Amino acid sequence: MELLTTGYGLIEGPTWWDAHGLLFSDVINGGVYVLGSENEIEVILEHRKGIGGIVLHEKNGMVVGGRNLSYKSFEGSSSSILLDVDVTKEAVGFNDFTTDNMGRIYAGSLGFVVFDGGDPKPGHLHMIDLDGSIHTLSDGVMLTNGLGFSPDNKRLFHSDARGGVVRVYDVFDDGKLGPWQPFVYTKDGHADGLAIAADGSIWIAMAYGSRVDVFEQDGKLRQSIPVPLPMVTSVCFGGEDLCDLYVVTGSRGGPSENCGSIYRVRVDVPGLPIKKAKVKLD
Repeated sequence: MELLTTGYGLIEGPTWWDAHGLLFSDVINGGVYVLGSENEIEVILEHRKGIGGIVLHEKNGMVVGGRNLSYKSFEGSSSSILLDVDVTKEAVGFNDFTTDNMGRIYAGSLGFVVFDGGDPKPGHLHMIDLDGSIHTLSDGVMLTNGLGFSPDNKRLFHSDARGGVVRVYDVFDDGKLGPWQPFVYTKDGHADGLAIAADGSIWIAMAYGSRVDVFEQDGKLRQSIPVPLPMVTSVCFGGEDLCDLYVVTGSRGGPSENCGSIYRVRVDVPGLPIKKAKVKLD
């Protein structure tokens, strides 16, 4: 496992951006960055803190989480709020999210401010349809984290870090979901960000667990990949062949307050490409 860069508070939202590199955020210190092919770092979005997820948008921009879900143009000329905390009476912000094969966005809302030490309260799972309409699909998510679709787009996997479970939902043709079922119950760490490989395996960052767990589609553990730092927050497939696994971490449990790092390791199965969002912009 190769160390590519370090010195961040809490890295999240790793997203492969073809011909550019790896997009990522620093939740604690703020900003969105891109890690290039020579490990050079470029600032894409300054200041904004709390970004737990990033997806590319077809309109030459990206969607970022935090206090809301917002589209940000790469040209810096436009911004649009796609999902705000008025979606439910409990929502205080948004963490991770993903897109399906149509370009819809699936995002988890938070019911409490995670870093304030308050009592955990459940959040929800929402879908932004292509026309911009918003649908709340599931509830009772104690701490929403990674989301990813199976290769046939018929199942959605969803980490609930505080619930100790990775959920799985059946996906209908209109993008709505059936009731959730437990995919795996987690231990020795909390399920955080996840990514799906082309063979359908589910790769889950285990926060406080110093590893990435890889599960078969039936929930059987295939392997565990050790990571040098304990706070493993997310994973992403990248590179020209999508066989580079990028692993990002936070600082908690490490040697300093800003030791969040990005690692890369070659794997023997490519990841699924994540579709660009195609939801309507205001």
